[in-house]
Amino acid sequence: MLKKFLCGKIVNFTSNGLIKNAQIPYYDFSIDFAEEKGANVAISKKGGHIIYASLDRKVEENKISQEEAGEKAKEFLETHEFTNMKETYYMKEENIVTINYAYEQEGVIMYPDLIKVKVALDDGEILGIETTGYLNSHTERELVEEQISLEEARENINENLEITSERKAVIPTKWKSEILCYEFQGKVNDKEFLVYVNVETGREEDILVILNTPGGTLTT
Repeated sequence: MLKKFLCGKIVNFTSNGLIKNAQIPYYDFSIDFAEEKGANVAISKKGGHIIYASLDRKVEENKISQEEAGEKAKEFLETHEFTNMKETYYMKEENIVTINYAYEQEGVIMYPDLIKVKVALDDGEILGIETTGYLNSHTERELVEEQISLEEARENINENLEITSERKAVIPTKWKSEILCYEFQGKVNDKEFLVYVNVETGREEDILVILNTPGGTLTT
């Protein structure tokens, strides 16, 4: 994968040492190319995985669509054996789009297994990847059995929510555990929400507001 970010004549390669006080200890590198661009790369101490890689170049124009950028990012992930990744949210800034992908297992979205990919909107070049969430969390889960049905979960949420989509998702908690939930997306008074209902208890575990901005989609 690293070759994708080193596709130029390197004029300087600097090791910035081992960063120990990170979620995943890593070796940090700075790279200068003959072209007017550079790169920063973080390689995990254990296993030699890319945690972070970013090409620093200015993107002057927006020539390709969000959909085309998404196809480029998905192809890049699949080429490097990050399979079954589902696009969730994205943000555009300075003609670069950062797309969030989460792992999908048996039709269930695994939000802890997150990868971010940066794509240039002039030519579709992959400018960056960040894999901390995926490296920290990814595994094949043994999913718990639902104790309540989708219909019962739907009855437990705000009756004013006009549901537009529903599916199952694993969400992280502040206690660093995971919960399998029914995810309901919908609107109340033109505001969009995500509501998460525990598949075992029927408890409402979380509510997020979806913000659709000119630059992309965020949740709060």
